This record gives sequence, C-alpha cells and structure tokens, in this order.
Amino acid sequence: MNDAPRKDLSIYRLALGMEAPPQPLPLNPATLLSLVRSQIDLLIEQQIVATIWVKLPPGKIWHDELKRYQSSVGASATIYTCQLGKTRTVADVAEVDRLISSANYNVQLVPNRLLQREYFLIVLSPQFCSLILAHRPLKRSKARILAKANGVSVPSLLAVTAMEGRVIQQVLDGIKAAIAPATSPIAVADFTYPIACELALINQLLAKQLQRQDEMSRQSRSDRLAKMQQQNRKLHNKEQLKDKYLRGMCQELRTPLTHMKTALSLLNSPTLKPPQRQRYLQMLNVQCDRQSTLITGLLDLVDLEQNLEKTTLELVNLSDIVPGVVSTYQPVAQEKGIVLAYTVPTELPAVWCVTGGLKQIVINLLHNSIKFTPNGGRVWVRARIQGDYVQLEFRDTGMGIAESEIPKIFDCFYRVRSGLTEDFSGAGLGLTIVKRLLWRSGGSISVKSRLDEGSVFTLQLASRNHTPIINI
Repeated sequence: MNDAPRKDLSIYRLALGMEAPPQPLPLNPATLLSLVRSQIDLLIEQQIVATIWVKLPPGKIWHDELKRYQSSVGASATIYTCQLGKTRTVADVAEVDRLISSANYNVQLVPNRLLQREYFLIVLSPQFCSLILAHRPLKRSKARILAKANGVSVPSLLAVTAMEGRVIQQVLDGIKAAIAPATSPIAVADFTYPIACELALINQLLAKQLQRQDEMSRQSRSDRLAKMQQQNRKLHNKEQLKDKYLRGMCQELRTPLTHMKTALSLLNSPTLKPPQRQRYLQMLNVQCDRQSTLITGLLDLVDLEQNLEKTTLELVNLSDIVPGVVSTYQPVAQEKGIVLAYTVPTELPAVWCVTGGLKQIVINLLHNSIKFTPNGGRVWVRARIQGDYVQLEFRDTGMGIAESEIPKIFDCFYRVRSGLTEDFSGAGLGLTIVKRLLWRSGGSISVKSRLDEGSVFTLQLASRNHTPIINI
C-alpha cells in the first residue's frame, strides 16, 4: 500500500464519514478516563476475555487501566497497544514495555499528524463490543479561535462512542491500513467485529458510566467547595492584613499631625519668646518632613504592591550595583567617621532579582546600617558563593536590635527603638520593601544582632545556575 494515503489517514474522520455517523461529544481528559474505566470495570466484573485495540494519551494513569484488566483476566486477553514511532518518548516506551506479555503486543503505526491527535479503545469479544474514539482538535484551528473570541468554552477533546458493528469495523479497517509494514502479522479475526453483542451488558455499561459520572460530579463539587473555602480564607486573611495595615498607616500619619498641632497652638501664645518660637518652628519643619517621608514611602509601597507580580526577573551582577551604591554613601559615612568598605569579587555569578530591585535593596540596607551605627563605627558589605546561591552580607557595629524585636522589623511602619533615644525619622517601610522584593525574586533574608554590638543582615540570592522559585 502507498504510504501517502496512510500519512493522511484519520480514523476519527472515518467514523464520522459514515452514513448516520455517531454524534461527537465535547469532553475533557477526565471524562475520557471515566469512560475508559467504565469499560474496564465491566470487563473485569464479567470476566470477559477480549481483544483490545488501544491508543491512549501518554501517562501512567492511562496504562494502569490496562494493567488492571490484565491482572484480572490473566494472559487470556489480547491487547494491541498502538504507537506512532516518531512521537514515542522514552517514558512511553518503558511504560508500554511493562505491559507487553505473551498476549500483549506493541503495534507500530505509520507516522501521521492526524493519528497523533487521536485516541481509541476498542473492545472485541463474542459477548460485548464497544468503541471509544477521541480527537484532540488543533489549538489554532479557525473554529477554536472563533469560539474563544466569542467567549465560548472550547473542549479539549471531541469523542464518539459506539457499539454498532458497522462503525467499529470501519475503525478497525482504518487501523489495519495505518499499521507500519515492519509490524508482525496479526490474525484476521482480531480485525473483525463479532456478530453479536449481549444487550444486558450494554445496559450494565451505561449504568457504570452514569455511576462514574456521578462520582466525578461529586468530586468536582467537593473540589470546587474546597477551592472556594481556601479562597475565602485567603480573602479573609487579606482583609485582616489590610485592616491592620490601614490602622498602622492612620496611626503613623496622625502622630506628626499631633506634634504639628501642638507646635501651632504654642506659637499662638502671646508670651512666647524668640528662642521658643524658633524651637516650635523647627518642630513644625521636622514633623512636616516626617509627614512627607511617610507619604512618599506609602506611595512607593503601594506602587510596588500593584506592579510586583507583573515585574519580570533579570540577571544582575553584584559588582555592577554594590560599588556604585557604596560610593554614593561614602560622604555620609565620612561625616560620621564611619569606615565603609565592601568586598564583592567580580567573578561571582549573576543573580536573579526583580528588574531594578537589587539596587533598591542595597540602598535600603546600607542606609539603615549607616543610620544606626554611631560615630567611629564600621560598616561593610561582603558577597560570596554559597551552593546555588550568592550570599550578600551587610555587617555593622551599630546599636544592634533586641532579640524580641527582630521578628517585627520587617513589618510595615515598625522602627527599632534604641535604649537611649527614640528615632522617629523614616517611614519604617524600607525593610518591608526589601523583603517583598526578595520574596518575589525567590531570595531570602535573615538577621543576627546583639544590642550595642551591631547587626548582620544576610541575603540569599539565586544565582545564574539556579532557577529561582518565583513567589506570586
């Protein structure tokens, strides 16, 4: 036989091309699996020894049904597992080989782009015969594109089921025509539809299919309910976090307003002396700056939250970022008499980070280190490889953080209070932003600190050789 017609052969089209063809039904892989299982259940229950022609989607779950039937009826049944040689994977070959026994045969079909998208299960026995035939439409077909454009749900499979001899025989003839020439000869009887089929078994099959569908519906409802409950819990937690965030934001914005109102009321005193007036004006100026810092920080955080999920990751060299940020802060460090240094080898692999995020992380952490380190102290930045990650460390000899405060420092608006003074400057959002950026980049941060001895902030950044787990 000429190979050209066989390369364009579609047994699905053969079945639909008959007079009064079976009606194709849209379904998903789970429903197809349910139909296959119903057939296997019936064969096992009735101990029907059959000849089975099968081509199923790849995956162990499908082949397990054949193994289940084989283990029940033994080697009496004959199973022809059809494969398209060109499309077989190593996993497919191994799975099929595990099925092959004295009564199981691996049948090679001529490579064919149409048959590649078709699946079937044909049962042939004197008591019972049936056909399940499924076709996977092209994703870019005009009908599917038009349906999606109109908002119509597009099924992943179209299937026909039949027990009529004329339909099953037509499909068997198509399979026979598609078999590769090198395949061992197959008995003519295995391509022939038996004359009769018991009506009682057909009724039992329909009952089993209804039972399977009912089980699927119950499972689907249970899954949807569990998913909805999970979504509700997430929404509830999100609302609680939002309420906590809003309360904190209102409290932070109210504090400088309270100080400004106090200063303004004192400025109205008729007995106010010039030094006092100057002090209250200075208080107003400081609190206005603080209010502006809070609003700017809040806007930055809101913008980050809105755009973080859309932001892509990029590979960045630490040696391209750290030296520039350190040089920017050198004048500030020198003014306080702080020794500021860094060690970032140029041969370190690039790391994954949110686009533009690594510089922001380095700025926030270096700013904090210098801010909370007293005059004459030291601040240094060090990078090194640690497994599949690059470790970036910020170490200082500053005032340190109490152990009880360490879990809170990444919360919105939380500011570390020293034992001697209270520094209300800053928005208390820098570390929050750092943690958000690292979380989205698949990185992490840890803190070690002791009061009056300093702090160490350690970042783990996924390197070029490691695919980060991106959190969404």
